Amino acid sequence: MTFDAVSAKPLAGWRVLVPRGGPWGDSVAADLRARGAAPIIAPMINFAPSADTAGLLEAIRRLGEGRYDWLTVTSATTVDVLSSYGAVIPASTRVAAVGETTAAALAAAGYRADIVPSEDNSARGLLGEWTTATAGAADLRVLTLRSEIAKPILTEGLKRLGHRVDSVVAYRTVGVPVADSVVAAVRAGAISAILVTSGSVAEQMQLQLSPIPEATLVAAIGPQTAKDAERLGLRVDLIAAERSAASLIAALVARAAPG
Repeated sequence: MTFDAVSAKPLAGWRVLVPRGGPWGDSVAADLRARGAAPIIAPMINFAPSADTAGLLEAIRRLGEGRYDWLTVTSATTVDVLSSYGAVIPASTRVAAVGETTAAALAAAGYRADIVPSEDNSARGLLGEWTTATAGAADLRVLTLRSEIAKPILTEGLKRLGHRVDSVVAYRTVGVPVADSVVAAVRAGAISAILVTSGSVAEQMQLQLSPIPEATLVAAIGPQTAKDAERLGLRVDLIAAERSAASLIAALVARAAPG
């Protein structure tokens, strides 16, 4: 293969496990193919309705009535929940998205994002920039929608800042068994790289795919995901600089570069 070919298809010959399906998984798979890789989409988690549906519906009703100054959205899945329930976000309620991926999901669903962390795309990063982004406003009414297993970093931090916060579970994360052929391919060392996109995904990888061969690159989408994975006993070889699919793929390309 010539140098030009390597430059155009830096991941040629790589088989990459993408552990999420849906639009996100399809988009990542397309980006990997564009770089020469052969993606294998094998969803390892799915999302189930909140166990407290009544509480979620009440929060969505209050949101539509303009009872909140701010809504915080920490994942694209939360956007899916809002959209599925036909949630209305009035102009008087501003929206804080945890990162660019979530902001893009809001836009695609017809919503908006008023603030996005400029540096750290995480709940901690959003909290760190909150006071500046809100011009130091005090005693705000905030609705934080989260997954059942999410750490209450943002909720507790906003309360410490003196805001009135309603924290509501929007969805639950459940494991999905992967095909036996995928498990066999991983254990045989036939997968070049595995993408770890969340702590929940890391947990399923440890349960379903372990032990992962040393020759298989385990790539985490960000530092927090890497910490969660290592806490669960999953080896991490590569950490994306930013919590985004683009950054994760860029890290794979950098690792594949000759020399």
